[in-house]
Amino acid sequence: MKSPAKISLDAWEARRLALLNAGLEEPWYGGPLGRHLEEGDLRLQSLEFDNSTASLRLWNFLLSEEDRLQAARRQGKKIVGAMKDLGTVSVLASAAPELVSFYPDGAWWTPCLMECSDGLFAVADALGIDDRFCPVRAMIGAFETQRHFPIPDLLTCSAGATCDDFSAIAQRLEHLGHPILWWEVPYRRVPEHGEEAVELPGGWRAPVSQVQCVAQELEQVRHALEVLVDHAITEEELRNAIRDANEVRRLVNELRTLAYTSAPCPLPALEMLIIEVLPVHFCSDREECLAVLEELLKEVRRRVGNGTGVLPQEAVRIYWVNPPADLRVLNLLEECGGRICGADYMFGHARAPIPEDIRPMEALARLVLSDPMVGPAADRAAAICCEISQFGAEALVISRIPGASHCATEGEIIRHAVGQILPHLPVLEIEVPPIADALFPALRTRLQALVETVRSRGFQPRSRRQ
Repeated sequence: MKSPAKISLDAWEARRLALLNAGLEEPWYGGPLGRHLEEGDLRLQSLEFDNSTASLRLWNFLLSEEDRLQAARRQGKKIVGAMKDLGTVSVLASAAPELVSFYPDGAWWTPCLMECSDGLFAVADALGIDDRFCPVRAMIGAFETQRHFPIPDLLTCSAGATCDDFSAIAQRLEHLGHPILWWEVPYRRVPEHGEEAVELPGGWRAPVSQVQCVAQELEQVRHALEVLVDHAITEEELRNAIRDANEVRRLVNELRTLAYTSAPCPLPALEMLIIEVLPVHFCSDREECLAVLEELLKEVRRRVGNGTGVLPQEAVRIYWVNPPADLRVLNLLEECGGRICGADYMFGHARAPIPEDIRPMEALARLVLSDPMVGPAADRAAAICCEISQFGAEALVISRIPGASHCATEGEIIRHAVGQILPHLPVLEIEVPPIADALFPALRTRLQALVETVRSRGFQPRSRRQ
């Protein structure tokens, strides 16, 4: 068995052939990663991948989602496109076996994977959604070209306490002829003195009135799904869906703990980013998602037990905030001597356990309000500090997303709030466009400087609260 390592796409081709000769059995969507180049995923040539068979399965699972959606439509299933809530409607839809859900939002990584050869930004530009908007504007191009996912039978979108860019893009999408079922999410506020409140997944609290409001909004979504499948979605089906979603979340959280606390690092940053995304919508196949995660967890446990990893023991432990628009930047961090040791990719509620001891719709409403993006940035910063302490991170990187309205000031707010709690923690704020090649020399210099700062200090994170 080969030692854990990061390898190129070309190296994976040779390794896969050797594994097949040794008896490797692949799932139906398996095959050489290089075949995705023919589909336009050119960025794969610039990335480095973990060399485990579990990671090969993960990448093929991720990159074959469109195939699964098309197959589901041929089987007569209804497709639900859930926008913006990132992790709630997918659970609700999974209660009905005739439904398959996905997040069109995921198109925001397509220009990176296809190195802008897809033309999605150009389509968005022509429709008035130019580079003053977040890269999720690629979603407009995907709907117009109909090349990256099937047009959903039902399209939903959360509104209210949401990114202004996304709201504007979704409204433009509806104007282009794609009807949207909108449902409202209020801004999560601190309960007033004496006001009845409940605890949310993730630890925050919210007024009962807000939970009831969201539950009513979600009932509209539930009704629309029932109309789509022509039968009621029962409470028992919802409870089963929540239990299954929680099993995905449990596996992801165990993987996070092992990957972010073990030394040497047992799994690279890119694979961990994909793992953190999976609970959002199970990559359109919950059962296979569970199988992929179970194989990854088995591999990581084996590596931790053997004391082996993919990065040097002395790699500097970095906490990362916001998903980088260019995936290659996570490889770059590791080349500079760092490792991801905790991350907030803006959808932490997608891995928070959903309450199973209350009515399902109330549980899902609480989940919605636990979204770190629907409440004060100070709340999010406090949660980030907790994870920095939990995982022993030695520095913080905040990656801004170009054009994103919430990134214009939020990064600075988080930076300031973290500084109040962890005043000696080195912090780097950078902007990462979908293709960052032109910025790589500057990004490399800044990331190397952060790593060297930590090493020169012999840094140990210390909180004012300790």
